[in-house]
Amino acid sequence: MKDDCIFCKLANGVFQTNTLYEDDDFRVILDAGPATKGHALILPKEHYANIYELPDDLAAKTFVLAKKMAAKMTDKLGADGFNIVQNNGETAGQTVFHFHLHLIPRYKNDGQHILWNPTKPSDDELKAICEELQ
Repeated sequence: MKDDCIFCKLANGVFQTNTLYEDDDFRVILDAGPATKGHALILPKEHYANIYELPDDLAAKTFVLAKKMAAKMTDKLGADGFNIVQNNGETAGQTVFHFHLHLIPRYKNDGQHILWNPTKPSDDELKAICEELQ
């Protein structure tokens, strides 16, 4: 646990939370500033600043837990859809530098938008990017 990390403290029970789930690796809490009803965060108890630092086994466990929580939350809250969001770096919208996964139940006409403006790269640009990443 990192002493100056608020999410470390939340994940490890230093501060009271509205906890939905807890095990040895994670705590799942309701977001204090939710996008929609039921918006929750999966927080690892160990400190990792972002996905790049997260060990592979914990990354796998995170998404297994996300799947279980999303199914339960969709059923219990009557959600019409679901977003699973994870930001890395300030430019990508990360504001707390402790890896966390947002679980956001979606409802028709909830007023939230998690979208982007699609670009239109040429076939040559796409091929060049593909080659660069292989």
